[in-house]
Amino acid sequence: MNKVILLGTATAMLATAPFAAANGPIDGKLYGKVNVSVVNSDSGSDDTWKLNSNASRIGLKGSTQVSEGLTVFYKTEFEIAVDDGSFDNKTNASDTDKVTFKQRNIFAGVKGSFGSVLAGKNDTPTKLAQKKIDLFNDLEGDIKNTFEGENRISNIVAYSSPNINGFVASLAMIPGEGKKGNTINDGMSYSLSYSQDGLYLALASDSDVDGQDLLRMVSQIKINALQLGLMYQQNDKADGSLDEAGIFASAAYKDGKLTYKAQYGTMEDDADGDEETTLSLGADYKLAKNTKTFVFYTDNADSKADGTETEQSTFGIGLEHKF
Repeated sequence: MNKVILLGTATAMLATAPFAAANGPIDGKLYGKVNVSVVNSDSGSDDTWKLNSNASRIGLKGSTQVSEGLTVFYKTEFEIAVDDGSFDNKTNASDTDKVTFKQRNIFAGVKGSFGSVLAGKNDTPTKLAQKKIDLFNDLEGDIKNTFEGENRISNIVAYSSPNINGFVASLAMIPGEGKKGNTINDGMSYSLSYSQDGLYLALASDSDVDGQDLLRMVSQIKINALQLGLMYQQNDKADGSLDEAGIFASAAYKDGKLTYKAQYGTMEDDADGDEETTLSLGADYKLAKNTKTFVFYTDNADSKADGTETEQSTFGIGLEHKF
C-alpha cells in the first residue's frame, strides 16, 4: 500500500511539472539529483564491493504570493534508490516490506517580512546550523555516522526570523502527539547564526530531541579558494546512558575544476569511555555546472573502554548529477 501511495505521489509530481511551468501562479519546480558510487569496504573480517545510491532524490518545490507581503511555499521530497530500486523498512525484509521512495523533507509554510513559518517533516535548526562543513555528506564519512544531532523530524513546526544584519534565528517545536505528554513543545530545537563576507558562525541546541539534549557550535570561513570548518558538540541523555563531547574539522581547496577535501572528527562518551573517530580524504572534479565525479577514502573507528576496537575503511569513486 505504501508503495502504491508513494508511486502515485511521484507520478503526480511529474505530471504537474509541465502544468506548473505553463501556469505561473503555481510556481512549481521539479528537481533532484542522482548520486551513485562504487565502493570497497574493509572491516578486517569482511571485505566487500558495493554499488551505493547516496541519498539520490526527487522533489517538487515552489511558492506563490497570496497577498501583498505574504507568500506560501512548499516542498515535497523523496529519496530514491538508484542501486537496487528499493529500501528495506526492516532487517530481512520481504518484498512487501520494501518501498521505492522514502520521505525526506516535506512541508508547507508562509513567509513575509516577519520571517517564515513551516510545518511538516524537516531538518531541525540544529542540523541546518551545521551548514556544509560536512564535506562527505551522504557518503560513508557523513558526520551523522559519528555525531548525534543530524535529525530530520516529523510533525515539526519551525520559525525562522528574517536576516537582520547577517543574523538569523530559528526555533522548532515538535509536538509529542500524546506519546510523551500533552504539550505543543515536547521537543525543541533552536539556532542563532551569523553570516557575513565569507564568515559563518552558529550556536544551536536541542532539548529532548531524539531523547537527547545537545549543544552545537559551528564556524566556517572562506578565504579565496580555501574553505575551513570547525564544530564543537556535546550531548547527553537524561538517563545518563550517554554523555558525549567532540570536535569536527574540515578543509576544502578549489583549484579550477578540482576541489580537494579533508575532514576529521572525534567523539568521546564519558558515560562508558567509548571513543569514535572519522577521517575522510577525497577530491571532486566538476564535469559541468550540475555534474561532478568524485573519489574518496574514509576510515571510521570505534574504540571501546574494554580495549576492543572496530574499524572500517572505505574507498569509493562516484558520479553526481543534479537537475
